[in-house]
Amino acid sequence: MKIHTLDLEFRDLDHTIAVFVLEGPDGLALIEAGPHATFPHLEAALAGKGWKPADFRHVFLSHIHFDHAGAAWAFARQGATIHVHPKGLPHLAAPEKLYHSARMIYGDAMDTLWGAMEPIPAEQLHAPAHGETIEAAGLQFTAWYTPGHAVHHIAWEVAAPGAESVVFTGDVAGVRINDGRYVAPPCPPPDIHLEDWQASIRLLRDLPAQTLYLTHFGKITAKHAHLDELEARLLAWAAWMKPHVERQTPAAEITPAFEAFVRAELVAAGIPPDGLARYEAANPAFMSVAGLLRYWKKKLTV
Repeated sequence: MKIHTLDLEFRDLDHTIAVFVLEGPDGLALIEAGPHATFPHLEAALAGKGWKPADFRHVFLSHIHFDHAGAAWAFARQGATIHVHPKGLPHLAAPEKLYHSARMIYGDAMDTLWGAMEPIPAEQLHAPAHGETIEAAGLQFTAWYTPGHAVHHIAWEVAAPGAESVVFTGDVAGVRINDGRYVAPPCPPPDIHLEDWQASIRLLRDLPAQTLYLTHFGKITAKHAHLDELEARLLAWAAWMKPHVERQTPAAEITPAFEAFVRAELVAAGIPPDGLARYEAANPAFMSVAGLLRYWKKKLTV
């Protein structure tokens, strides 16, 4: 198995969103599709390797957020089967509600950030069971349900005959850019759930695979150290947010304070100015405010 990490140059920034081409003994498979707004970058990256979208019969999505699944329909139009969590499948078959909900957040920036999202025919969508293995391109793709970031999240463990497996983690293993100096837990609404996320981290720890591939961004070989840091920061971010919810601090006050808090952490970790822009593009701080506020408001009112 040969793994190609393709950079989508999201918002004209490198090392922000990746997709992964897997060369197996029987062809090609794609993990993640990226937003449709970056599809021209993806087509160019594929062409640079001598490939085209029609070469892919299988696309494996970690979840249905636009930065991961927005261009899946373009591959379906070329004949690909799209593999997605069962809770995400209806939103790819009929994406209108998902699209309009996102437009309420992003407004006029929706088109330039994410592009179009068209329906995918039901017969080209497949929802694997937890632990189900799919044969594609001569490789084995095992779906592990990993909620916490999103209820419709899958981490894909991929194995080639006679080789150690690797795991493509979507967002459940966080965002790590700039030579591994800092891992951030992306916490957008509406599905953030700390206890589920911790359980998913335990699942990743327990898998025999020692190598992770992050959509934001790239290869991680120090799996356990990475996951330990991710879990610690997830809990620290949640702990930062909780007293604001208890005091009923307005979100308009929380957001700039949280943005400053995260920026200070990144600077302390040695992230350079261009890296700060990459982290913000991959994981906007205001979205984590919205997700963590929703989590705590629900939890504290139970």
